[in-house]
Amino acid sequence: MSTTLLHPSYFGSIAQYVAIIQSNTIIFENEDNYQKQSYRNRTYIYGANGKLLLTIPIKHSLTKEKQLYKNVRIENDFKWQLLHWRSLESAYRTSPFFEYYEDEFAPLFEKPKEFLLDFNYECMSVVLDSLQIDTPVSKTNAYHKTPANILDLRDLINVKKEKNYNLDPYIQVFQNKKGFIPNLSILDLLFNEGPNTLNYLESQSIL
Repeated sequence: MSTTLLHPSYFGSIAQYVAIIQSNTIIFENEDNYQKQSYRNRTYIYGANGKLLLTIPIKHSLTKEKQLYKNVRIENDFKWQLLHWRSLESAYRTSPFFEYYEDEFAPLFEKPKEFLLDFNYECMSVVLDSLQIDTPVSKTNAYHKTPANILDLRDLINVKKEKNYNLDPYIQVFQNKKGFIPNLSILDLLFNEGPNTLNYLESQSIL
């Protein structure tokens, strides 16, 4: 058990919640630069045809300068929220616990959101509440490349450099088509395992 430093992400991967549930305290990185191709604006679910990417469109900076993550705005010119919610319904409507949690998550997709980071905090808060996780959470007020006396797991945000975690299989809706797909969005685990999600997360190892 430790204090762990993580990036806020769009719901977050299962590996990220393994880190959260096994930590005494969580600090979220609030002062970093936005980077493309990360879980900051994407998540993977299990659709009828296999692994399905859901991406939040963002407004790109008009200059070549890097944007702070907290300043990145969401692009709402098309109905991405409707698309994402319909994709979640299609993927998990027949899962054991989708209807149990549906009313908690549906409001996230009903009103336009302005800032990506704020929305990600909102999404992760709903997940933490659904799992009844009360791990103390705080945010950084300055960026440190190599923080001291802390478990730095900010690399969990990376998609391209993602490690292969040896996560135990659980029953997934479409696994008879494509087999077990590990480390998807925490929503995949939650909708399939419900209250057992906590036991699963406590029993896994990512280090």
